Amino acid sequence: MRETVLLIGGGGREHAIARALEDSEADLYACAGNKNPGIARLAAGFESLETTDPEAVVDYAEDVDATIAVIGPEAPLEAGVADALEAAGVYAFGPKAADARIETDKAFQRRFMRENDVPGCPDFETFDDMAAACDFIDDYDGDLAIKPAGLTGGKGVKVIGDQVTAEEGKAYIRESDYDRIVLEERLIGEEFTIQAFVANGEFRTAPAVQDHKRAYEGDEGPNTGGMGSYSDATDELPFMTEGDYDEAVSIIEATVDALEDYRGILYGQFMLTETGPRVVEFNARFGDPEAMNTLPVLETDFLDVLTAARDGEALPELAFAEQATVCKYAVPEGYPTDPEAGAKVQVDEDSAGDALLYYASVEERDDGIYTTTSRSFALVGVADSIAEAEEIAEDALAVAGEEGLRIRHDIGKADLVQKRIDHMTEIRGE
Repeated sequence: MRETVLLIGGGGREHAIARALEDSEADLYACAGNKNPGIARLAAGFESLETTDPEAVVDYAEDVDATIAVIGPEAPLEAGVADALEAAGVYAFGPKAADARIETDKAFQRRFMRENDVPGCPDFETFDDMAAACDFIDDYDGDLAIKPAGLTGGKGVKVIGDQVTAEEGKAYIRESDYDRIVLEERLIGEEFTIQAFVANGEFRTAPAVQDHKRAYEGDEGPNTGGMGSYSDATDELPFMTEGDYDEAVSIIEATVDALEDYRGILYGQFMLTETGPRVVEFNARFGDPEAMNTLPVLETDFLDVLTAARDGEALPELAFAEQATVCKYAVPEGYPTDPEAGAKVQVDEDSAGDALLYYASVEERDDGIYTTTSRSFALVGVADSIAEAEEIAEDALAVAGEEGLRIRHDIGKADLVQKRIDHMTEIRGE
């Protein structure tokens, strides 16, 4: 039976999902607040709508007779789009709002971990009284991460001892309009992500990925939605051991066991510390950019995962090509603090060479594609080694040029990867 898949969301992550379904026995339709030209070219239909409006999404799903929906971003999950689709008889690969709280409510996330004995949880406290939070910072013996409890697009966290001083952290709390925050111990180590495909009480994991949140080369500047990422030709990254990867997977397993009805992607962001992996956070969907590392090397038909999930069957064992990937985002000049829109995108699928091009937030006009104020597009190299994949991505970025754009060229380069290895060697005392 040929499926009709509705893809919800219009970013680079969703372009990667669309491409993963391109050769499947499925007719693809998509809806988003922005019209992603890459998705639109792969889809039989594209509807511009507010994806946090469950009724609007359901109406479009019914119009196209969708048999499966895939929800890309976190905001529609929080808005209950998966719940509304299920009520309308459309299977949604994405958690219901109650289960999506594992991402959308960081206070819930930490309490959930503590109450269910999920390993890897840092020390934490939650606050709705900002004065009390500031007092906690004064009294705490060590550095803390300040996390708004709700969604902030990856840009709301401030880390004392890294990004801000204790006094600056307290000022941030007082000056922000957050109604709840989480204060948790600062974790020292190297971050990595493992994304799990979850349904029917089972899960399958993908190779580890390392994202780069900081805006500027050398891990400087403010946090962003993610400037790029890389994966290796093995499950683990160069600074990890197989045991590190397995331990992180065991944390995902404990989480899935405690989330009995969870379905969709469970993204575990970990800090590899001297005592092993600790949980930085969970997300309830593919990462962006991490989806662009994972899906290009997924050899199993993603549609088979979706139909097995819907039909209550065992998820297929996932096969990934033994190749490395490097993803680099081009963002508008001034991003993330004062982005400037309107630069013409000079690269397309034909001129990207061996790299994969994923559009994110762009505007298609009669004379071409232009940047907006969010991340613009990503170029991904896939090869036998990180170094070769990085070179492929860089060759495509040379075609793209940098007029009106900014890129972290250091992602995936040998010296930065070695810096990660050396950091973990030092932390482990080896």
